[in-house]
Amino acid sequence: MTETVDRGKRVSATWRLLDRLAGVRVVVAAAAVVAAIFVATGALSLVNAALGLAAVVAAGVFASARRPAVDEAPPAVGRVEPRTAPQLIEAVLAGLPDAAIALDPEGIVISFNAPAQALAPALRRGEPASFALRMPEVVAAIRRATATGEEQRIEFSERVPVDRWYQAHVTALYVQKDLPRERPDLVLMTVRDLTPLRRMEEMRADFVANASHELRTPLATLSGFIETLQGSARDDTAARERFLAIMKQQATRMARLIDDLLSLSRIELNAHLRPDTEVELVGIVRQVADALQTLARDRGVEIGVSAPAEAIMVAGDRDELVRVFENLVENALKYGAVGKRVEIAVVRDAGDAGDGRAGEAAVGIRDFGPGIAPEHLPRLTERFYRVDVAQSRAEGGTGLGLAIVKHILNRHLGRLDIDSRLGAGATFTVRLPLITGGGPGGSKN
Repeated sequence: MTETVDRGKRVSATWRLLDRLAGVRVVVAAAAVVAAIFVATGALSLVNAALGLAAVVAAGVFASARRPAVDEAPPAVGRVEPRTAPQLIEAVLAGLPDAAIALDPEGIVISFNAPAQALAPALRRGEPASFALRMPEVVAAIRRATATGEEQRIEFSERVPVDRWYQAHVTALYVQKDLPRERPDLVLMTVRDLTPLRRMEEMRADFVANASHELRTPLATLSGFIETLQGSARDDTAARERFLAIMKQQATRMARLIDDLLSLSRIELNAHLRPDTEVELVGIVRQVADALQTLARDRGVEIGVSAPAEAIMVAGDRDELVRVFENLVENALKYGAVGKRVEIAVVRDAGDAGDGRAGEAAVGIRDFGPGIAPEHLPRLTERFYRVDVAQSRAEGGTGLGLAIVKHILNRHLGRLDIDSRLGAGATFTVRLPLITGGGPGGSKN
């Protein structure tokens, strides 16, 4: 049995060799003719000619062994079988960041990704897209793209449950563009959510309008008094002194507004840069309290500071943190002056020892003024938002103080908590991540 198998292998190998020799017979024949000519002319000996012919035959056989047969198809590299097309479409749509829906020429849903499912929960494979897409303009765009083969771009909006804006692109796809087709092979619709851009644009427009309004008021006052001083009050010493004092006040207000706008712009520009300098928080709070003692005495308000004896270290920009506490304490002195007292408490929260966090520092600024109605609390940190516009302007406020506080704390990975009730004052608490800190204990000032 073994001998029969070996004999079969030898016969098979012989036939393969003969087949390869047949494949290179033209080359071998040409080489033999050339060798014969060289031998006849004495350019080569018979032995050398035989060796050269053998080398040509061996090279031809080797080359034919590596070359595929003519009737063999080359390997399919990257070819997608028809049965894998749905899976390929699914994979492509899943990799798109925007909502995407693939339709057939009849408008039937073939596939869609997760953002599309979130946009239109009623989407179902094998059902018309019009069942799930209730926007007539979108359905009309799909029909136009199918009929004309041209890309369609539309914008649409939803009003329920909240206002949202979208932009849709509908594209007709042809697998073989060189063949005439009445209808596309596939229709692809992608939808981009424009809501963040629209809201950002609204915020920008509101900001410009508010800033222009805040600047226009003192400018109008200055212009009016300048005209008066140039006219009827030119020689009125008492009126001139009174008007100049008002003009100085309005100019100061404008300068402060411009400073706040520049500060807010600078803070937003560096919002992505986390401060890494270690600063001592208790010293900053005491410095701010000391600096505002003059304002407190003018308003008959007492400032009390309660803080630990040991240092509380946080990562921060010292000047920005000084600005935070200046704004908050100054607001407490201005709007809570009727309570005659402002209390500042600095505490260290060590946090949970098992969660790996270093804990946080909390600085609470409490006034005993009239308090703030609950409906105002969520909007206090918006730019130019005021609970009482007249009082704020009378106090020289710009409406940007708490917005600056919020942005600084965001950069420091901190937060601002606001607690207030009408008639019970207000407490603004700044919370910042700790670096190091001491144990319990404290001092009171």
